[in-house]
Amino acid sequence: MRSTKPPELSVTGLSDNIQGGVFRAVKRAIVIGNGCAGAENQCIGLIRSLGLVDRHLYYSVARPRRGINRWLQWLPISLFIRLDRFISFICAGFSIRAKMSVFSIGGLPGITDVFEVADAKQIAALARSTFAKNGPLLVVASGRDTISVASSIRRLAMEYVFVVQVQHPRSRLERFDLVITPRHDYYSLTPEGKRQIPFFLRPWVTPREPPGRNVLLTTGALHNVDASTLRVATLEWKDEFALLSKPLIVVNIGGPTRNCLYGVDLAKKLSGMLQNILWSCGSLRISFSRRTPKKVAEIITKELSSNPKVYIWDGKDPNPHLGHLALADAFIITADSISMLSEACTTGKPVYVVGAERCTWKFSDFQKTLHERGAVRPLTGKEDMLEKWSYSPLNDNAEAAKRVIQDLAARGWKIEA
Repeated sequence: MRSTKPPELSVTGLSDNIQGGVFRAVKRAIVIGNGCAGAENQCIGLIRSLGLVDRHLYYSVARPRRGINRWLQWLPISLFIRLDRFISFICAGFSIRAKMSVFSIGGLPGITDVFEVADAKQIAALARSTFAKNGPLLVVASGRDTISVASSIRRLAMEYVFVVQVQHPRSRLERFDLVITPRHDYYSLTPEGKRQIPFFLRPWVTPREPPGRNVLLTTGALHNVDASTLRVATLEWKDEFALLSKPLIVVNIGGPTRNCLYGVDLAKKLSGMLQNILWSCGSLRISFSRRTPKKVAEIITKELSSNPKVYIWDGKDPNPHLGHLALADAFIITADSISMLSEACTTGKPVYVVGAERCTWKFSDFQKTLHERGAVRPLTGKEDMLEKWSYSPLNDNAEAAKRVIQDLAARGWKIEA
């Protein structure tokens, strides 16, 4: 278990409302993450929108990923924990250091290497023991491995906590006070989705039934970007970007996924389209993600790095991502990344998508939704990047925060930031 800065606990858990009654004030939060920045940023984005980002504890359910662990990621976290404890017990019996279990491969730490698990009983006990003085505890979790921990906290301290699970937990949604998940997670229930699934497989596809009253559907993914974040990023990066010619076009390249396959062919196509639009670009800044295949990065770098208008980020800190979001005039983004598209479409600036035609299943549905909103356009290589167009920006974070506030009020609780 590990935590970030301790929450500033309130002096009292009570707060007067305008009708003269009394609300329980929610002044602190706990974030439970799975070690993946993409999932954890969704939780942080939500509590930031609620005004609690400076008063939260962070707990991790992070599996080690080296050695044999990379082959065990499919195991449920509860079984993974039992296996970890069993191997630790065996290692202790043979006087083997726990951090170098018998499953180590090539000298790399094995299953017990840096295995952190948030303790549901401990968090539930904290919520109960501090409720009278400090009020209810907001718990926000995201990622498959956090599901059992978050649901256990609610089961053990239901009257003292409000538990939000971000991303669809696959089954038994009643275990949570609120589930926040993108609308395209329910694609399997649409007529198009059903036609793509053989009848005998439908009972195994999540979700199996329409969203219930405790489910909030968003357009895209929650994220850690809002007006305040962008204002800070503008101040931090404006000097470095000041001499860049306008328009500043940012290109974010992700990596292929099971439902959005591409490779060298798309890299060559993208390189050609970028060269075709360079005449109308003042500056072009390209960033690759950790998922970008090496060959894709090499092709784009080889084709464009020699052009004086082009800058390719080398992956070293500081990461210019927030500066790009704040100061770019338009974005070009590969279709595989729901998070990057959600962030860019929050800015209200033009967003061009590459490779949407290669997406299937719910990825395709997400692209369709963005297109219908007018938030994105396909990149063709014939664009004049001086052209400006607008749309209603995505506002998922604020809508999610509003729903949390409403559900808390129904219990006689309220956020007191």
